[in-house]
Amino acid sequence: MKFSAEMIAAALGGDIVGNKDVTVSTLAKIEEGEEGALSFLSNPKYEQYLYSTRSSIVIVARSFEPKQEVEHATLVKVDDPYGCFAKLLEMYVASKPQKSGVHPTAVIDPTATVGEGCYIGAYVVVDAGVKVGSGCKIYPHCYIGDRVTIGDNTMLYSGVKVYEECQIGSRVIVHSGAVIGSDGFGFAPNAEGKYDKIPQIGNVVVEDDVEIGANTTIDRATMGSTRICKGVKLDNLIQIAHNVVVGENTVAAAMTGIAGSTKNTGTITNCYNYGNVQARGKAVGIVGQANKPIKGCINYGNVSGTWALGGVVGFIATDATATIESCVNFGTISATSTGIG
Repeated sequence: MKFSAEMIAAALGGDIVGNKDVTVSTLAKIEEGEEGALSFLSNPKYEQYLYSTRSSIVIVARSFEPKQEVEHATLVKVDDPYGCFAKLLEMYVASKPQKSGVHPTAVIDPTATVGEGCYIGAYVVVDAGVKVGSGCKIYPHCYIGDRVTIGDNTMLYSGVKVYEECQIGSRVIVHSGAVIGSDGFGFAPNAEGKYDKIPQIGNVVVEDDVEIGANTTIDRATMGSTRICKGVKLDNLIQIAHNVVVGENTVAAAMTGIAGSTKNTGTITNCYNYGNVQARGKAVGIVGQANKPIKGCINYGNVSGTWALGGVVGFIATDATATIESCVNFGTISATSTGIG
């Protein structure tokens, strides 16, 4: 599908500098652009490529003034080039042909219900009592266990496994190889010096607008629920243990591991980690005391620690009464304590 500069400007509320009728049918980085491609410029260090790119349209800031002539590209000026480009990416994906229907090799239990407009791929297994909302896409080789519920417009990529009685909300994206609801790591030592398995009878609740990366694992609760709250974004290769609660709009990068019963809830939201986290205690990774208003936290390093009740695992030292906002750490922290990090 082709989009003209005029169409793009109308969709983004932008102003055109150049040929309003020029069209694009693909997307490209500005330094790799070819004719017919759409690119964007938001970082000034890439401005040099604007003057040599072959891209037909480039999204730029409304305040941007080129230092020399732009020979090949029509500019569309907007308030937020990066955000607008993301919106165009959504439009581009939506314009592609969408899969639909149920593949003949899919196995769907007669007691399961599947909403309208769903795609169920080859060799998908949907067990008894499952409820799948409308507009979902479940790609080949997924397994959906007994009595699982899935909201509307959720997408499970190939090879996702969802164990029995877990709940997944609407507009959730789960990437290939992720496992939701496997047993928590619970064992009790016995008199023989061996370990008895503790049955894990809880579930996992994934709320709306969550994205879960490839090969990430989220263990079911011993009792109750392991909960991934709305808006959470988890990268690939993350381990979330049993009874963890990850608060709204938290973001965690690959190789993060969060130990059992860790929680970041209440007023702790919008937390970011771009490194490794190993946590044990009442707080999670980069945040602090679970009932305190800690917001806007960012960590770009490794965090590890062992904590007693009320302890803080993260990139900043605090006590139980602290209020912390917009904190940033770009280093590595390790500690064993009850109140500092």
